[in-house]
Amino acid sequence: MQGLRALAVSMVVVYHLWPGALTGGFVGVDVFFVISGYLMTAHLLGRQPRTGHDLLQFWGRRIRRLLPAAFVVLAATAVGSRMLAPPTQWEEIARQVIGSALYVENWLLASSSVDYLAADDAPTPVQHFWSLSVEEQFYLGWPVLMLLVFAAARQRQVRPAVAVRWMVAAVIGVSLTISVLGTVAEPASAYFITPTRIWELAAGGFAATLPALASTRLPQPTTAALGWAGMAAILVAGVSYSTNTPFPGYAALLPVLGTVLVILAGSTRAYSPTGILRPRPVQWLGDASYSIYLWHWPLIVLLPMLMGAGLPVQMTALALTLALSAVTKTHVEDRFRRTLPSARLLPTYRFAALGMVMLAVVGGAQLAEVSVRQESAASQLAAIEQSRDPCIGAGAAARGFEHCPQDPRATLVPDPSLAKDDLPDAYRDGCWAVSDFVDRPVCRYGNGPVQIALVGNSHAGQWLPALQALAEHHGWRVTTFLASRCNVTDAPLELGSQAKTQNCLDYGDWVMEQTKGSKFDLVITSERQSVPVQGESWGTTQAPAVAGYASYLRQWASAGTKVLVIKDPPYPGTKISNIPDCLASNPGNPAACSGTPSSWHWMDPLDEAARKLSLPGISRVDLDKYFCVDGVCPAAIGSVVAYRDGSHITATYASSLVPYLDRPISNALRAPRPGDG
Repeated sequence: MQGLRALAVSMVVVYHLWPGALTGGFVGVDVFFVISGYLMTAHLLGRQPRTGHDLLQFWGRRIRRLLPAAFVVLAATAVGSRMLAPPTQWEEIARQVIGSALYVENWLLASSSVDYLAADDAPTPVQHFWSLSVEEQFYLGWPVLMLLVFAAARQRQVRPAVAVRWMVAAVIGVSLTISVLGTVAEPASAYFITPTRIWELAAGGFAATLPALASTRLPQPTTAALGWAGMAAILVAGVSYSTNTPFPGYAALLPVLGTVLVILAGSTRAYSPTGILRPRPVQWLGDASYSIYLWHWPLIVLLPMLMGAGLPVQMTALALTLALSAVTKTHVEDRFRRTLPSARLLPTYRFAALGMVMLAVVGGAQLAEVSVRQESAASQLAAIEQSRDPCIGAGAAARGFEHCPQDPRATLVPDPSLAKDDLPDAYRDGCWAVSDFVDRPVCRYGNGPVQIALVGNSHAGQWLPALQALAEHHGWRVTTFLASRCNVTDAPLELGSQAKTQNCLDYGDWVMEQTKGSKFDLVITSERQSVPVQGESWGTTQAPAVAGYASYLRQWASAGTKVLVIKDPPYPGTKISNIPDCLASNPGNPAACSGTPSSWHWMDPLDEAARKLSLPGISRVDLDKYFCVDGVCPAAIGSVVAYRDGSHITATYASSLVPYLDRPISNALRAPRPGDG
């Protein structure tokens, strides 16, 4: 079993250090799940708990085995993150430290995985606790379920192993069904949540109810061949799967069933797969696999913040992982198992409670510090906004940096720690079609007689602060038709499931019906191509994307709709995943987070379609000159942080663009409606 653990942890570590070398190395976690399910079920079958006290004893052993090392790594990671991570990440890291200490990290990640606002957030150094959270939740519920099965088996005079086997088979059937359906419907969250993963641990439990193949009448060569087939299944998944593989779902069957076969084969003969897993170094890796898993990810995330990127940093992370794991295994894992008295439950549970409370306090203190810093930054922002300095924000780009010098030591607004949340009001007001795009909320801003529709995905919504200011000034009313990731186009998008793709197309058809013709005085639209067209790669998606928007624009034009396309400005997402994080990591040096028009360029098929078609009533505006000056695209312009992540502009910077959007929109409103002349 230690050899399988060594294989599993090696796959995970290699995948995290060099993902291109082992694209499916994440299946090592699934191997761990099967092993855990097997060992727990075999243990409970051997002891067959009858009372609540038996369960408390079982959980006490789990606490002594798992929690001491986890608490040490979490505490060290919390301290290291406070010292090395940029302040923009402190809040999320603190939340996840608390979630990891309470073993609900998988549910936190499932929630954020479907949160479009979190798409560009950097990975935290504790997010690997998601798998440990799944296991702990399994450890909590599985013994209770088995106790009930044992009681029912005694009452009905059924062999316990047979009763457990039927129960486990039922759990596998239900959970695997949820996993398959969930992976199709919402793959991002399905990866983390417990119901989609329990069947993998239960598969190990099912193996525990079966006799080892070596004890059956199967010939030894056949048993060995089955073991090798299982090993091959794990390795094939490791080298052939990737982040594009829908997972877990059906795909998880390969590594799970492969692990079950290796466990059942269980032969110690030289020609069996376990032969290659018996050398002492391999056994040590398996023995220390828990500590290795705990340490490797925080080091991979935090060391580059101290040392930069590159092979030396990766090798340092690997060496430190092995060194710290050796120390933790000997002086934490083994020592606490001996120190905490197994016969007395109170000290064990007191230790667990105190550890969780202390880590929650550490996380809470970090959240309190973040809150104080944000309050101070908010006061600075309000003061600067009231100053009416003409060189603030886009005004600096419009006047030229020779007239508005950019001081790298100037206070940035909003503060990078606030910039991530510098959002249009549409988020607060729930104006987004999200997830499955079935709900179609519409919001209205302003009360004037001139009716303007704002249509598109989040890169249309980012212009709302400027439109609200103009609506108040001119007497306009802005109605939003906004969706997260779903573009209004006739081209089907790759959104993770066919249902979402079709729902997005249906949403686009609905928006067309709501906006075409004379229903609005003007439709303003902008889009980001954040996913490829269905069936296409990024390399081939531009042409069909342009065709999809051209078809959509023609529908508007033929219906007599006046449309203004706002070209999507350059953004750093192809080079820098998060501007506030970058600025916080480089205080006093915002130039480190800047780019160029070519390096920050990304396709804009909507603008390209509008430019090529030149349809009556369809106009466009290009604001690139307010984002890039003299061949440089600054991360902060006129002391204003321009981006709140890797692609969206901050609401503060959008508001500074009001003078430069006023004329294009007013001209589009005055233009004749298609077909009027």
